[in-house]
Amino acid sequence: MFDQEPFNCRMEWGRRGAREATERGDIIIITDVLSFSSTVITAVNFGSVIYPFPPGPGGKAYAEKEGAELISGRSVAAKAGKPTLSPVTFNEEHGGKKYVLTSQNGAFCTWIASKVPALLIGSLLNASSVATAANRLGKKLDKPVTVVACGERWEDIQENEDGLRPSVEDYLGTGAVLAKLDGDKSPEAEVCAAAFMSSADRLSELLWECGSGRELRTRGFKADVKHCSQLDVYKIVPVLENGIFVNRNSSERRGS
Repeated sequence: MFDQEPFNCRMEWGRRGAREATERGDIIIITDVLSFSSTVITAVNFGSVIYPFPPGPGGKAYAEKEGAELISGRSVAAKAGKPTLSPVTFNEEHGGKKYVLTSQNGAFCTWIASKVPALLIGSLLNASSVATAANRLGKKLDKPVTVVACGERWEDIQENEDGLRPSVEDYLGTGAVLAKLDGDKSPEAEVCAAAFMSSADRLSELLWECGSGRELRTRGFKADVKHCSQLDVYKIVPVLENGIFVNRNSSERRGS
């Protein structure tokens, strides 16, 4: 089978990539820069309890079962003054509160990969810290690490078309993590890391002008793009344990 199995560090795309890595039993890092991963990292930084859940009719019942609030779409929740999939809507006042967070990409991939030996959340915001944590886990568990770039979804999919839209922001976020991972990298992982390293001094510009960045800006979420473009501003490492994200670096938290 012509996959990345000979290598310790691997790179995959989207839901199918998450499933492939899960079936191999890899340690998985989910990267969805704009903005599931960035939202989880920011929310956990402020002490929020986040439950990931795939989009669909079961979200409300799941939230009620866990005693949590189901996070609505950006526009609806923002008008109500509640936290949303927008990372900048989380702050100190949300510490200790429970939220169910759904999304078509990051939350869905997390749900697919929820049974792996360890599932971590990565982004530009915590790239070095999540890589350090994954390096430790890889040695402890003697498992390879796969970083899954979630990508986006095309709208109006025609019959027999793939719904995945590879995205610049997730490729760069994945590359930022891969660049810090130990071990032999697959060609896919090596090229992704090289893309990040050649672009590291232009992250803000590239995310601002990429398709996903322009979409968010057009919808009025410029602050999201700016926030998610920052490199290594958090040492937070969300790890999925018993259905919720906990901070692997529990002593690390910042108030901004």
